[in-house]
Amino acid sequence: MHSLLIALATSPAPAPSPSLRPGLDLDQVTPGLLGFLLTAFVVVLTALLIVDMVRRIRRVRYRAQVEGEGASADDSGLPGAGPHDAGRADTQPEAKGDAGSGNR
Repeated sequence: MHSLLIALATSPAPAPSPSLRPGLDLDQVTPGLLGFLLTAFVVVLTALLIVDMVRRIRRVRYRAQVEGEGASADDSGLPGAGPHDAGRADTQPEAKGDAGSGNR
């Protein structure tokens, strides 16, 4: 291992060539129009996905805020009296921390 490091340290670095190797054409080493179009498509698609994700996250936050205000406006204090608990029979969680039969 040590001899390999010494050999790598003492070997000369290759000189950079300012031009292409013989036999290569510039079109063979550049992405060209197709590469540009595919990259632009991926960038536009990613931007649209990010905008959609931000819109959905904003909608979820707004719904949670409205639901929280609705729950705090409920003055009755009775379990099952809220608008979201109308069809549920198990409004209180069990003593062991289970939220009811829907978790199993």
